[in-house]
Amino acid sequence: MKGNGTKITIAVFFLLLTGYYLFPSFQSLYYRGQLNDLEGEAREAYEQENFAAIETAKEKALKLGLDLQGGMHVALEVRVDALIRELAREQDEAFEEVLAAARARAESGNESIIDAFVEEFEARDAEARLSRYFRNDDAEITRRSTNDEVAVYLRAQADDAVTRAMSIIRDRVDRYGVTEPSIQRKGPRRVIVELPGVEDAERVRRLLRGTAMLEFRLMAEPQQLVASLQEMIEFFEAESADAAAADTTADGTDEVAAADTTLGIDDLLDQGTTEDGTTGNRLLDLIQPVGDGVTFAYVAESDTAEFNALIAEPEVAGMLPTGVTLMYTSNPIGEDDQGREIFSILGVRVEREMTGEVITDSKVDFDELNQAEVTMTMNGEGATRWSRVTGANIGKNVAIVLDNVVYSYPVVQGKISGGRSSITGLDSQEEASDIVTILKSGALPAPVEIVEERVVGPSLGAASIRAGIQSVMWGLLIVALFMIFYYRTAGVIANIALIVNIIFILGILSGFSATLTLPGIAGIVLTIGMAVDANVLIFDRIREEQTTGKTLKASIDGGYAKALSAIFDANITTFFVGIILYSFGVGPIQGFAVTLMAGILSSMFSAIVITRFFFDYLVNERRAQVSLG
Repeated sequence: MKGNGTKITIAVFFLLLTGYYLFPSFQSLYYRGQLNDLEGEAREAYEQENFAAIETAKEKALKLGLDLQGGMHVALEVRVDALIRELAREQDEAFEEVLAAARARAESGNESIIDAFVEEFEARDAEARLSRYFRNDDAEITRRSTNDEVAVYLRAQADDAVTRAMSIIRDRVDRYGVTEPSIQRKGPRRVIVELPGVEDAERVRRLLRGTAMLEFRLMAEPQQLVASLQEMIEFFEAESADAAAADTTADGTDEVAAADTTLGIDDLLDQGTTEDGTTGNRLLDLIQPVGDGVTFAYVAESDTAEFNALIAEPEVAGMLPTGVTLMYTSNPIGEDDQGREIFSILGVRVEREMTGEVITDSKVDFDELNQAEVTMTMNGEGATRWSRVTGANIGKNVAIVLDNVVYSYPVVQGKISGGRSSITGLDSQEEASDIVTILKSGALPAPVEIVEERVVGPSLGAASIRAGIQSVMWGLLIVALFMIFYYRTAGVIANIALIVNIIFILGILSGFSATLTLPGIAGIVLTIGMAVDANVLIFDRIREEQTTGKTLKASIDGGYAKALSAIFDANITTFFVGIILYSFGVGPIQGFAVTLMAGILSSMFSAIVITRFFFDYLVNERRAQVSLG
């Protein structure tokens, strides 16, 4: 083996290193097989006993992409119209009309909402200036600023909002614990998020959409809320009576009983139902009135959209107490007899006492009943204001609102000093962890909405893996048979190097924590062909050297020396293409580029070092006659 010590050392080192990085993948496959063979209590016992080892192996195993292990693909769109409204220091009816028209234009085409907003504004009044709405000394927008200057300011703010949204979404996803997520910007206002291995789709939706707008609000006075509820019920009772009167008149009957508007809530609820099980009252057909404390009513989740539309009617909205709005609780309070989840509707003041800007830290904690809760710590300013708010409202409810949903509304028992508060009434530790994740990641600069969503199931991912493995095996088999048929003994050596090459590729992917995707498998298949290309160059050069009458050993030396430049030229140019694809491509293109670059490096090593070692061993040590076809 004289003269091959360095080659052996390098080859053994890389094989051991590859084995080290691939070992967790084999461990993970082993544990998965063991779990699949067990059921029920035996499976749970095995999983608990080996939990740490299973999780460690899973974390360090070769990462699989969304198309191989399943997960979620989500396209988020930053609501630039909401950002424009937030940036405006003043709004009026004309502003809202222009903004609505701009949003409609943006949704119907690829036009920028900011460009549409400016054009719609100028179309209504060419002499008017947008600066009347957006004057801001810090941003150098004054009343004299032109519409073009305001448009530049809005574009810069929108671009910054998308960039910050990407950063916050990435932070939330990282805290959630998704392995190798892909977060890419697409176009001026969209963010594409791919989350491999995610199973709880609804939890991910909440995590991505939450703007993290935390608010502390006082709640409606119970007496005012009860009076408002009674007024609404009476209004819809009168509406029902008017409808009945119209029907009776149409039937030729003139006598109609007038609605009694002097009854209380309980009396109104006892009016009875019609034959089809409804009350005839549009409001009571949707809700179960409560009229007690700060709870307005109960409503089934499936009826919330219809209730929202009903309560938004101008006549009905005007019946709410001044400065009060209705909000839902974050979690259901139970189920009705049809199995539908029921939520509480609460009366909450529109004015915010404090916002989440005062929160400096939050964490998951447990109360005396071992129920999960979120404890929050405030800065000095927040502590002072919280002390004032709680001291002035002892015995009253304070709502803790996150993204317009009430998570808890405790009764203030006394003045709270020290700047600590908590969100209670949560369903699980998982929900508490998600709230902490959202709060710690920070508030999104503008709301985002999911405009596209695809869920790839594990079965589809398993089918992709099978298809990918089959393509690699068929490609390897065809190439191997051709090499043996055409190059005889040298072809066997090339096939051994080819197998080592594939092992090296997987080892490189594991070592750099890269993700293997379906396009990545395509890159491996391409690499199989490229790997033997180097061997073909070397073998044909050796044949040429033999035709000149040189010995086999001299021909091998000459063949490797003369083929080296061509191999380097071909592989280096292809490697540069891989760099370009990785730099400017996204998602699948990057996955293909990664495996292509890894395959080029490993194929050059295997073609130049591994095959040369076998040739030297057979010719120099075994004195064998190696056939090249």
